[in-house]
Amino acid sequence: MVGIGFRKDFAETFLQSHVLRPAFIEVAPENWIGIGGYWKKIFHQALEQYPLYTHGLSLSVGSPDELDFSFLRKIKHFLRETNAQLYSEHLSYSKCDNAHLYDLLPIPFTSDAVSHVSKRIRQVQDFLEQKIAIEIVSYYTPVAPELDEIDFINAILEAADCHLLLDVNNIYVNSFNHHYDAQAFIDKLPMERVQYIHMAGHEQVADDLIIDTHGEPIIDPVYNLYAYAMQRLNRDVPVLLERDFNIPELEEMQQELERLQSIKINSLKENRYAVTP
Repeated sequence: MVGIGFRKDFAETFLQSHVLRPAFIEVAPENWIGIGGYWKKIFHQALEQYPLYTHGLSLSVGSPDELDFSFLRKIKHFLRETNAQLYSEHLSYSKCDNAHLYDLLPIPFTSDAVSHVSKRIRQVQDFLEQKIAIEIVSYYTPVAPELDEIDFINAILEAADCHLLLDVNNIYVNSFNHHYDAQAFIDKLPMERVQYIHMAGHEQVADDLIIDTHGEPIIDPVYNLYAYAMQRLNRDVPVLLERDFNIPELEEMQQELERLQSIKINSLKENRYAVTP
Protein backbone atom coordinates (compact mmCIF):
# COMPACT_ATOMS: atom_id res chain seq x y z
CA MET A 1 0.00 0.00 0.00
CA VAL A 2 1.62 3.23 -1.23
CA GLY A 3 0.10 6.68 -0.73
CA ILE A 4 0.68 10.31 -1.65
CA GLY A 5 0.76 13.56 0.27
CA PHE A 6 -2.48 15.42 -0.52
CA ARG A 7 -1.56 18.97 -1.51
CA LYS A 8 -3.62 21.87 -2.78
CA ASP A 9 -1.13 22.30 -5.63
CA PHE A 10 -2.58 19.32 -7.46
CA ALA A 11 -5.69 18.35 -5.44
CA GLU A 12 -8.29 19.31 -8.05
CA THR A 13 -6.51 17.64 -10.97
CA PHE A 14 -5.84 14.57 -8.83
CA LEU A 15 -9.50 14.14 -7.85
CA GLN A 16 -10.80 14.80 -11.35
CA SER A 17 -8.56 12.28 -13.10
CA HIS A 18 -7.53 8.67 -12.68
CA VAL A 19 -3.87 9.18 -13.54
CA LEU A 20 -2.55 9.19 -9.96
CA ARG A 21 -3.84 6.15 -8.07
CA PRO A 22 -2.55 6.04 -4.49
CA ALA A 23 -3.83 3.61 -1.89
CA PHE A 24 -4.24 6.44 0.64
CA ILE A 25 -3.55 10.12 1.19
CA GLU A 26 -1.64 11.96 3.91
CA VAL A 27 -2.09 15.49 5.25
CA ALA A 28 -0.65 17.67 7.98
CA PRO A 29 -3.66 18.22 10.29
CA GLU A 30 -2.59 21.82 10.95
CA ASN A 31 -3.21 22.66 7.30
CA TRP A 32 -6.80 21.37 7.31
CA ILE A 33 -8.18 21.85 10.83
CA GLY A 34 -11.02 24.38 10.73
CA ILE A 35 -10.79 24.87 6.99
CA GLY A 36 -14.06 25.85 5.32
CA GLY A 37 -15.58 26.75 2.00
CA TYR A 38 -14.22 25.36 -1.23
CA TRP A 39 -11.21 23.57 0.26
CA LYS A 40 -13.34 21.87 2.91
CA LYS A 41 -15.47 20.47 0.08
CA ILE A 42 -12.39 19.29 -1.82
CA PHE A 43 -10.95 17.66 1.31
CA HIS A 44 -14.19 15.81 2.03
CA GLN A 45 -14.24 14.57 -1.57
CA ALA A 46 -10.76 13.14 -1.02
CA LEU A 47 -11.82 11.51 2.25
CA GLU A 48 -14.73 9.82 0.48
CA GLN A 49 -12.26 8.15 -1.90
CA TYR A 50 -9.15 7.47 0.18
CA PRO A 51 -8.12 6.40 3.70
CA LEU A 52 -6.30 9.15 5.57
CA TYR A 53 -2.92 9.12 7.31
CA THR A 54 -1.67 12.23 9.11
CA HIS A 55 1.77 13.72 9.65
CA GLY A 56 1.95 16.71 11.98
CA LEU A 57 4.31 19.68 11.94
CA SER A 58 3.65 21.61 15.15
CA LEU A 59 3.67 19.19 18.09
CA SER A 60 7.30 20.12 18.89
CA VAL A 61 8.02 17.18 21.20
CA GLY A 62 11.53 18.47 21.87
CA SER A 63 10.47 21.95 22.96
CA PRO A 64 11.09 23.17 26.52
CA ASP A 65 7.60 24.74 26.42
CA GLU A 66 4.62 22.95 27.95
CA LEU A 67 2.56 20.84 25.58
CA ASP A 68 -0.24 22.78 23.90
CA PHE A 69 -3.30 20.82 24.99
CA SER A 70 -5.64 23.22 23.24
CA PHE A 71 -3.90 22.28 19.99
CA LEU A 72 -3.97 18.59 20.93
CA ARG A 73 -7.74 18.75 21.48
CA LYS A 74 -8.10 19.99 17.90
CA ILE A 75 -5.83 17.18 16.69
CA LYS A 76 -7.85 14.57 18.60
CA HIS A 77 -11.11 15.84 17.13
CA PHE A 78 -9.61 15.94 13.63
CA LEU A 79 -8.30 12.37 13.87
CA ARG A 80 -11.69 11.08 14.96
CA GLU A 81 -13.71 13.20 12.54
CA THR A 82 -11.65 12.02 9.54
CA ASN A 83 -11.15 8.43 10.75
CA ALA A 84 -7.41 8.92 10.33
CA GLN A 85 -5.50 5.63 10.35
CA LEU A 86 -2.36 7.02 12.00
CA TYR A 87 -0.98 10.19 13.56
CA SER A 88 2.74 10.76 13.13
CA GLU A 89 5.08 13.57 14.10
CA HIS A 90 8.74 14.55 14.03
CA LEU A 91 11.49 13.87 16.55
CA SER A 92 12.36 17.57 16.63
CA TYR A 93 11.22 20.87 18.00
CA SER A 94 9.60 23.77 16.18
CA LYS A 95 8.80 26.34 18.86
CA CYS A 96 10.40 27.89 21.91
CA ASP A 97 9.11 30.54 24.35
CA ASN A 98 5.79 30.26 22.50
CA ALA A 99 7.43 31.42 19.26
CA HIS A 100 6.91 29.19 16.21
CA LEU A 101 10.22 28.75 14.39
CA TYR A 102 8.70 27.31 11.18
CA ASP A 103 11.39 24.69 10.95
CA LEU A 104 12.06 21.19 12.33
CA LEU A 105 15.15 21.63 14.47
CA PRO A 106 17.21 18.74 15.89
CA ILE A 107 17.07 17.75 19.54
CA PRO A 108 20.40 17.37 21.41
CA PHE A 109 21.45 13.73 21.70
CA THR A 110 21.52 13.72 25.52
CA SER A 111 20.11 11.61 28.35
CA ASP A 112 18.14 14.60 29.64
CA ALA A 113 16.54 15.03 26.22
CA VAL A 114 15.62 11.33 26.14
CA SER A 115 13.80 11.72 29.45
CA HIS A 116 12.11 14.98 28.43
CA VAL A 117 10.97 13.88 24.98
CA SER A 118 9.82 10.38 25.95
CA LYS A 119 7.72 11.83 28.80
CA ARG A 120 6.05 14.27 26.40
CA ILE A 121 5.34 11.55 23.84
CA ARG A 122 3.70 9.43 26.55
CA GLN A 123 1.59 12.43 27.58
CA VAL A 124 0.48 12.96 23.98
CA GLN A 125 -0.38 9.29 23.56
CA ASP A 126 -2.37 9.26 26.80
CA PHE A 127 -4.29 12.36 25.74
CA LEU A 128 -5.00 11.11 22.21
CA GLU A 129 -5.72 7.59 23.52
CA GLN A 130 -3.54 6.06 20.82
CA LYS A 131 0.10 5.49 20.00
CA ILE A 132 1.78 7.90 17.63
CA ALA A 133 4.60 7.30 15.16
CA ILE A 134 7.74 9.41 15.53
CA GLU A 135 9.91 10.23 12.52
CA ILE A 136 13.70 10.32 12.55
CA VAL A 137 14.44 13.73 11.06
CA SER A 138 17.28 14.96 8.89
CA TYR A 139 19.79 17.25 10.61
CA TYR A 140 22.90 19.07 9.51
CA THR A 141 24.90 19.39 12.71
CA PRO A 142 24.55 17.52 16.01
CA VAL A 143 23.80 19.74 19.01
CA ALA A 144 26.15 19.02 21.95
CA PRO A 145 25.80 15.23 21.58
CA GLU A 146 26.38 12.95 24.56
CA LEU A 147 24.92 9.88 22.84
CA ASP A 148 25.23 8.39 19.39
CA GLU A 149 22.22 9.19 17.21
CA ILE A 150 21.05 5.57 17.08
CA ASP A 151 21.29 5.15 20.87
CA PHE A 152 19.39 8.39 21.37
CA ILE A 153 16.56 7.34 19.05
CA ASN A 154 16.27 3.82 20.44
CA ALA A 155 16.21 5.10 24.01
CA ILE A 156 13.29 7.42 23.20
CA LEU A 157 11.35 4.71 21.37
CA GLU A 158 11.77 2.35 24.31
CA ALA A 159 10.98 4.88 27.04
CA ALA A 160 8.01 6.40 25.19
CA ASP A 161 6.73 3.04 23.90
CA CYS A 162 5.70 4.68 20.62
CA HIS A 163 5.73 3.67 16.97
CA LEU A 164 8.49 4.57 14.52
CA LEU A 165 8.02 6.37 11.22
CA LEU A 166 10.96 5.22 9.10
CA ASP A 167 11.88 7.99 6.68
CA VAL A 168 14.37 6.22 4.43
CA ASN A 169 15.50 9.38 2.65
CA ASN A 170 16.25 11.08 5.98
CA ILE A 171 18.47 8.18 7.00
CA TYR A 172 20.24 8.31 3.64
CA VAL A 173 20.74 12.09 3.95
CA ASN A 174 22.04 11.83 7.52
CA SER A 175 24.35 8.95 6.68
CA PHE A 176 25.84 10.90 3.76
CA ASN A 177 26.23 14.16 5.69
CA HIS A 178 27.56 12.55 8.89
CA HIS A 179 29.57 9.75 7.30
CA TYR A 180 28.00 6.55 8.60
CA ASP A 181 26.64 3.35 7.07
CA ALA A 182 22.90 3.71 6.43
CA GLN A 183 22.27 -0.05 6.30
CA ALA A 184 24.10 -0.57 9.59
CA PHE A 185 21.97 2.20 11.10
CA ILE A 186 18.77 0.46 9.96
CA ASP A 187 20.09 -2.83 11.35
CA LYS A 188 20.14 -1.27 14.82
CA LEU A 189 16.60 0.11 14.71
CA PRO A 190 13.74 -1.79 16.42
CA MET A 191 11.96 -2.71 13.20
CA GLU A 192 9.01 -4.13 15.14
CA ARG A 193 8.10 -0.53 15.99
CA VAL A 194 7.94 0.61 12.34
CA GLN A 195 4.32 1.33 11.37
CA TYR A 196 4.87 3.73 8.48
CA ILE A 197 7.54 4.57 5.89
CA HIS A 198 8.25 7.85 4.10
CA MET A 199 10.10 8.12 0.80
CA ALA A 200 11.25 11.36 -0.81
CA GLY A 201 13.84 13.10 -2.93
CA HIS A 202 16.63 15.46 -1.91
CA GLU A 203 19.15 17.86 -3.42
CA GLN A 204 22.92 17.52 -3.27
CA VAL A 205 24.21 21.08 -2.95
CA ALA A 206 27.92 20.31 -2.43
CA ASP A 207 30.27 17.36 -2.63
CA ASP A 208 29.77 16.74 1.07
CA LEU A 209 26.24 18.06 1.70
CA ILE A 210 22.74 16.84 0.88
CA ILE A 211 19.62 18.84 1.77
CA ASP A 212 16.33 17.07 2.41
CA THR A 213 13.92 18.98 0.15
CA HIS A 214 11.03 16.67 -0.84
CA GLY A 215 11.26 18.50 -4.14
CA GLU A 216 13.15 16.08 -6.40
CA PRO A 217 12.64 12.54 -7.71
CA ILE A 218 13.84 9.70 -5.50
CA ILE A 219 17.33 8.58 -6.54
CA ASP A 220 18.46 4.97 -7.01
CA PRO A 221 20.57 4.74 -3.81
CA VAL A 222 17.51 5.73 -1.76
CA TYR A 223 15.38 3.15 -3.59
CA ASN A 224 18.09 0.58 -2.80
CA LEU A 225 18.07 1.55 0.87
CA TYR A 226 14.28 1.26 0.85
CA ALA A 227 14.55 -2.27 -0.54
CA TYR A 228 17.02 -3.13 2.21
CA ALA A 229 14.71 -1.68 4.86
CA MET A 230 11.77 -3.67 3.52
CA GLN A 231 13.84 -6.87 3.66
CA ARG A 232 14.78 -6.13 7.27
CA LEU A 233 11.17 -5.26 8.10
CA ASN A 234 9.77 -8.36 6.38
CA ARG A 235 6.13 -7.26 6.65
CA ASP A 236 3.82 -4.92 4.82
CA VAL A 237 3.39 -1.38 6.16
CA PRO A 238 2.01 1.72 4.40
CA VAL A 239 4.56 3.72 2.41
CA LEU A 240 4.18 7.40 1.52
CA LEU A 241 5.67 9.27 -1.42
CA GLU A 242 6.43 12.83 -0.24
CA ARG A 243 6.54 15.54 -2.89
CA ASP A 244 6.14 19.03 -1.44
CA PHE A 245 7.73 21.27 -4.08
CA ASN A 246 8.46 21.22 -7.82
CA ILE A 247 5.35 19.09 -8.28
CA PRO A 248 5.79 17.05 -11.49
CA GLU A 249 3.10 15.74 -13.81
CA LEU A 250 0.79 13.24 -12.14
CA GLU A 251 2.05 10.53 -14.49
CA GLU A 252 5.56 10.92 -13.08
CA MET A 253 4.36 10.60 -9.50
CA GLN A 254 2.32 7.54 -10.44
CA GLN A 255 5.48 5.94 -11.84
CA GLU A 256 7.22 6.55 -8.51
CA LEU A 257 4.26 5.02 -6.65
CA GLU A 258 4.41 1.95 -8.86
CA ARG A 259 8.16 1.58 -8.37
CA LEU A 260 7.79 1.82 -4.59
CA GLN A 261 5.05 -0.81 -4.63
CA SER A 262 7.06 -3.09 -6.91
CA ILE A 263 10.15 -2.89 -4.69
CA LYS A 264 8.04 -3.63 -1.63
CA ILE A 265 6.39 -6.67 -3.21
CA ASN A 266 9.67 -8.06 -4.52
CA SER A 267 11.44 -7.55 -1.19
CA LEU A 268 8.71 -9.37 0.71
CA LYS A 269 8.71 -12.20 -1.86
CA GLU A 270 12.48 -12.61 -1.57
CA ASN A 271 12.16 -12.96 2.20
CA ARG A 272 9.27 -15.39 1.90
CA TYR A 273 11.17 -17.75 -0.39
CA ALA A 274 14.58 -17.35 1.20
CA VAL A 275 16.07 -20.60 2.45
CA THR A 276 17.11 -20.47 6.09
CA PRO A 277 20.41 -22.32 6.65
